[in-house]
Amino acid sequence: MTALVLAFAAVANAQVTKEQQSVLTPDKVLTDLMDGNARFVTGKVADPEIKKRITNSADHQYPKAVVLSCLDSRVPVELVFDQRLGDIFVGRVAGNIEDEDQLGSMEFATKLSGAKLVFVLGHSSCGAVKGACDDAKLGNLTALLARIRPAVDATEGFKPDERTSANKKFVEKVTEENVRQTMANIRKDSPVLAELETSGEIKIVGGIYDLQTGKVSLLK
Repeated sequence: MTALVLAFAAVANAQVTKEQQSVLTPDKVLTDLMDGNARFVTGKVADPEIKKRITNSADHQYPKAVVLSCLDSRVPVELVFDQRLGDIFVGRVAGNIEDEDQLGSMEFATKLSGAKLVFVLGHSSCGAVKGACDDAKLGNLTALLARIRPAVDATEGFKPDERTSANKKFVEKVTEENVRQTMANIRKDSPVLAELETSGEIKIVGGIYDLQTGKVSLLK
């Protein structure tokens, strides 16, 4: 077996080492996350061996990916992808939008810590997206929802009276557009990440988590 195959087989069942991380490819990491989501959907998740992992990861970490997810409590990212302690970085904010802090965190996760994949994860029935659809106002949340409004405005094919949170199809399309715009903004606002993607060292992908089924669908 090649070093890459051996490394990937080890990653699927044990904590990632620096050597294993170094020979992973973005495509292999994406496959690993999607395979983990398939296990999550069927309920066949791996044994976390949590006590051993706490000890082994105390002095170092070599995660495979960084996931930008919504704050929603129903989307526990590590569980959704059947990943364990030390496997992935996770950034969370309502509406899974990027900002300077999230971009800096992604640059740390990839350029400095070796993660091979940036995954923007939206989800069905997102409250932040619904709030943006309705142009809701509430304290500091107002500014956050304004960051999602470009996705609302860019979503076409709906009549004026259909462009509200009451229209599930509209919310679904805005959610997808918001993920796509976040991906585009990551490339635009982070030359570091854009260069890593261009060189093939990482991939930037997006997907939607279905609250009803637990399945993650990749956006094309």
